[in-house]
Amino acid sequence: MTQDLSIVTLVLHASFVVQLVMAGLLVTSLISWTVIFGKLIGLKQVRVRNEDFERDFWSGRQLNDLYQAASGKPATARSAPMERIFASGMREFLKLREKRLDAGAQLDGARRAMRASFQRELDVIESHLSFLGSVGSVSPYVGLFGTVWGIMHAFVGLSNLQQVTLATVAPGIAEALVATAIGLFAAIPAVIAYNRFARDIDRIAIQLETFIEEFSNILQRNVAPH
Repeated sequence: MTQDLSIVTLVLHASFVVQLVMAGLLVTSLISWTVIFGKLIGLKQVRVRNEDFERDFWSGRQLNDLYQAASGKPATARSAPMERIFASGMREFLKLREKRLDAGAQLDGARRAMRASFQRELDVIESHLSFLGSVGSVSPYVGLFGTVWGIMHAFVGLSNLQQVTLATVAPGIAEALVATAIGLFAAIPAVIAYNRFARDIDRIAIQLETFIEEFSNILQRNVAPH
């Protein structure tokens, strides 16, 4: 008699622990795909907004005009990370210049403010990236645990049989191996996405750090003599 070894049948006939592992991996996979699409959209928006602001910054506009535009945006407006870094540096620079501190103190204060803002922006950009790394590294082992448990459960059930054939062994082992397959299904996209996003975030970080250095040079040329 031919046995039905379809994926759905194997999942439905698996032991409770294996089904629990499969369900957890499927939910994790669904969440990771949600994170992947969210990061794809989010990083694209960051790149576009940074490029728009950088284009505006090098268009020849006065720094005070750029600062007023950046500071005048309502809290709900989504500005570029580069624009927020610029605003924090310019705000600190103007504050220290009003106190008539020496040129070095003005530049150091502006640079520290921009570095702090840079770190905050990078933390936001990197959000949920560690989740993808955890899914990519842990899911195969969780699937393997489900497989080992399923095989143990299958062999315990076979111990009561007088005659064991391949036909009696195959369904139990196949049910257990589905857990490993689902674990890999959850892990592989997460690993690929993690590597892609990490590379994209590195490029964004380099772009922001380069802007900080360039803006610092501009501020140095505009430091009021003391």
